Amino acid sequence: MTVEHGSSLDSTETAIDGVEIPHADEDGRPPAGEGSARLRRLAAIRHWARLCLARWRSIVATTLVVAAVGVAAGVYFILYRPDQRVDEATAHRAIQAASDGAAAVLSYSYDNLNRDFAKAKAHLTGDFLAYYRKFTDAVVAPTAQQGQLTATAKVIRAAVSDLHPDSAVVLVFVDQTTASPKKKDPEKTQSSILVTLTKVNGSWLIAKFDPSG
Repeated sequence: MTVEHGSSLDSTETAIDGVEIPHADEDGRPPAGEGSARLRRLAAIRHWARLCLARWRSIVATTLVVAAVGVAAGVYFILYRPDQRVDEATAHRAIQAASDGAAAVLSYSYDNLNRDFAKAKAHLTGDFLAYYRKFTDAVVAPTAQQGQLTATAKVIRAAVSDLHPDSAVVLVFVDQTTASPKKKDPEKTQSSILVTLTKVNGSWLIAKFDPSG
């Protein structure tokens, strides 16, 4: 809706300004009787019109300011706040996916390797999935079976390092315990891992796994 400032109001003032006002007589005195009364009425009308014009301009300006504030507030609550909530929810899902995936990748038991590897693969995608498959078949499986190893990983904390609609990087801190009947005491290690995630069919999957310490 477009508001044309002063279109009808200005025309009212112009029309009033255009009314011919009777002039004084030759002696400089205003015309008597009806002419004098008409002059007073015209002066009163002009004064009233100017007051109305000023008042309506103030009302229109105030209305536009209120409308602008209302639009800004609406954009904030309708667009920005939901986006903020979506980002928080997305970050939470990315952290959860990275934590669950990291724990699965670093956990296995020599007597259930096929089950444990399959569980881990469900969290992976792309080149890292191919690498994990080859590495577990060639290195982890033989070593675990020979040493009767059981590794258990637990994520102690995690935080988003980078977040986009279809990708994310999460820093994960992990405690890992490796036990064996052949060893008296379990071996405990702590590490931090940069987990790169990508969204595949709506699910966050690990595309890169970089131990950083």
